[in-house]
Amino acid sequence: MATLTAADTIDDRPARSGAQAVQTHCPYCALQCGMTLDETEQGWRVSARDFPTNKGGLCRKGWSAASLLSAPDRLTTPLVRDRRGMQLRPASWDEALDRIKHGILAIQRQHGDDAVGVFGGGGLTNEKAYLLGKFARVALGTANIDYNGRFCMASGAAGSQRAFGVDRGLPFPLSDIPLAGAILLQGGNPAETMPPIMQYFEAQREQGGKLIVADPRRTATARMAQLHLQLTPGTDAALANGLLHVAMRDRLVDTEFVAARTTGFAAVQRICKSYWPDRVERITGVPAPLVERAAHMLGEVSSAMVLTARGAEQQSHGTDNVSAFINLVLALGQAGRPHAGYGCLTGQGNGQGGREHGQKADQLPGYRKIDNPRHRAEVASVWGVDPDSLPRPGLSACELLGAMGTGIRGLIVMACNVLASAPDAEQVSTGLGRLDLLVVADMFLSETAQRADVVLPITQWAEEDGTMTNLEGRVLHRRRAMDPPEGVWTDLQVMQALAGRLGCSARFDTGSRQVFAELRRASAGGAADYAGISYDRIDAEDGVFWPCPDESHPGTPRLFLDRFATEDGRARFHPVEYRGAAETPDRDFPYVLTTGRLLSHYQTGAQTRRVAELAEAEPGAFVELHVDTARGLGIGRGDMVRLTTRRGSIDVPARVTRDIRMDTVFVPFHWAGRVSANLLTNAALDPVSRIPEFKACAVHVQRSPLRASADVPRHGGPKQDVA
Repeated sequence: MATLTAADTIDDRPARSGAQAVQTHCPYCALQCGMTLDETEQGWRVSARDFPTNKGGLCRKGWSAASLLSAPDRLTTPLVRDRRGMQLRPASWDEALDRIKHGILAIQRQHGDDAVGVFGGGGLTNEKAYLLGKFARVALGTANIDYNGRFCMASGAAGSQRAFGVDRGLPFPLSDIPLAGAILLQGGNPAETMPPIMQYFEAQREQGGKLIVADPRRTATARMAQLHLQLTPGTDAALANGLLHVAMRDRLVDTEFVAARTTGFAAVQRICKSYWPDRVERITGVPAPLVERAAHMLGEVSSAMVLTARGAEQQSHGTDNVSAFINLVLALGQAGRPHAGYGCLTGQGNGQGGREHGQKADQLPGYRKIDNPRHRAEVASVWGVDPDSLPRPGLSACELLGAMGTGIRGLIVMACNVLASAPDAEQVSTGLGRLDLLVVADMFLSETAQRADVVLPITQWAEEDGTMTNLEGRVLHRRRAMDPPEGVWTDLQVMQALAGRLGCSARFDTGSRQVFAELRRASAGGAADYAGISYDRIDAEDGVFWPCPDESHPGTPRLFLDRFATEDGRARFHPVEYRGAAETPDRDFPYVLTTGRLLSHYQTGAQTRRVAELAEAEPGAFVELHVDTARGLGIGRGDMVRLTTRRGSIDVPARVTRDIRMDTVFVPFHWAGRVSANLLTNAALDPVSRIPEFKACAVHVQRSPLRASADVPRHGGPKQDVA
């Protein structure tokens, strides 16, 4: 079989006479800022462009994004491991793909089709996410596909689905934010995670709007808010119920809206009557007067928003947390109207599109349900297969990883570094070692790729064409700017080649436009309907908002203005009782550990740790703890601290500050190995969204017997640290 080259099947090749600037989008977060790439004598250069989302702004990560395009450790050839214990060695594409084929077929013969799992990522384009779902269900015949979006916005998605009938991160455009009279941001720090979005909050403040931030840390975002609610991690639902209690008590509820456009409020009323502010203070640590003040700030304006992020969502009751805040929005009459409503600040670059088109264990393209007979038939007709041949819902992300070595014997990983991103990392490491076959497609030799039997080198963001869907539901065109290195393939090529080797007769295109055309047909009639979206429309209109059912449709920047996406058009209240985290502090583990992101890094850091500017800004992991907590434990700035949970221990330097609760410690999760925050985190799952509890677990804190290495800066970190 002839070996393909990257240029053989990639469409939209740049036509350049010399270097031409290419308008594209940032490879990082879900804001998907517009940028321009052009080639200079010094190499590729990024410049910002005036796109509707970022309006000419970029963050530090975006400005330095071109550095990865010339990274010296870029993978350019497949690697194989002859047997466990041996080193990876270079191989041809034919050898690598044949090795994968034989490994898959051997596992399927002995253990069945579902013994091969697929793990995708929120960085895949819509085309790749769509084709990966098709590849898993048609070429492999496995039910077991999920993606790392399950670790991020799954609770926001689940809460929106059950309240509104559909999930789109923001059901309104970013341009609505400045026009909101009040905004509650629950568990998010966009000033560090997606800085260009802050211009919208600044514009809101300039127009007289109020911002409330609920977070255990006084983050950069919290410092610009009019009101900071410094709650204990894991108590979000109690805070939401307390806010609604005050709204009910003080007659801030929009009774006409509740009667006309919702169902189920009576059950919520009964529960929230018992969440008086003093009780909420005892649970959350937020003073009762601040609870009352926040409720009035939201209830006394004509338009209000509640935006949740990972702080509220990455919990074993994350869906309930989201539902409790949606209850508040509905009771105030702030859903389904301009410049108001509930939104989820989706984090990953294509976390939205990735979950719409088939990477999740229970979903088919267009946000269809895989256990719905009509939905199965609609997608099967596009794929040219019998609906009965499609598998049923499979294991969610954590369950899939937890089954490695037992129910899951082989795993294909695309665009994810599971060894660094999943909770209880020691168990994940053990599971990877028990697999009969581990295949990783990546640009670099990530921590997960280092454990693989076969590693496949794939294209980077600027070397391929495709679409992304940002946090607003705006479908964007990420354009190809450069040729990939010789020997590097796209994920689409990999899936086509493997499907062919496995004897699959279904069509697997490798051109992004051809795959997108098929995606449009497969999504037609679904909740996330892309049928009317084309590359030409995206380019002409600065993106198109879904749903867009036909080419004459203008797209839908604002959902729910006339009706919600439920059968009767009404939004659903869901009664929520506060339940604490799966693990709460006790005598042996007296503090709460929470995790999160930093300005200079993205996700597991597999990309940003390779950019010198970003690595120098934040060279390593650390623990942030309150100055009084540190003093009581005999810990000073830069001292090594040992953090221990029921799953493991890490030793990291201390940053002391007054900007965190005394009962809480914070560790960023951008590093792997022996300083990985996920050696500590709890894999307890939300029963609805199946998201793990990254944001709250019990931890023991002590001064470490290890000494800080010479290259660990002995400073307190950001300027808010206390000397």
